[in-house]
Amino acid sequence: MLDALMQYGYVGLFIASFLSATILPFSSEAVLLGILALGGNSWICILLATLGNTLGGLTNYFLGKMGKMVWIEKYLKVKKEKLEKMQQWLEKKGASMAFFSFLPIVGDTIPLALGYMRANIYIVTVFMLLGKFLRYLVVFYGYKFLQ
Repeated sequence: MLDALMQYGYVGLFIASFLSATILPFSSEAVLLGILALGGNSWICILLATLGNTLGGLTNYFLGKMGKMVWIEKYLKVKKEKLEKMQQWLEKKGASMAFFSFLPIVGDTIPLALGYMRANIYIVTVFMLLGKFLRYLVVFYGYKFLQ
């Protein structure tokens, strides 16, 4: 599947980044590195990956905001207990915690919980965008360093 997305170039990178920000287990970093290795423009790659991943994270936010726990458990495979635990952790910290939505394992649940809590969408978006941009920037410079 990763090879197929790399064949679509920048569009494939955007799709991979979007999908990997949802609850789906997917590696946008692998597609990013593949396109960079094929000669893709580094800044276009970083910006498309950031945009796709942020929009995917915002999809989780809006799914959480819908508040249908039955849907969240059934379709996203997130148990109510996990979502409630994330909410308790986020309550004291606020919407700026969307910055950490790039983290593996818990990162997909953060925007979902923030949406469920009805956190400020503008703050969530800004901090999520910053965190995801930093993530892809680190991946890019790690790739350049290892070359």
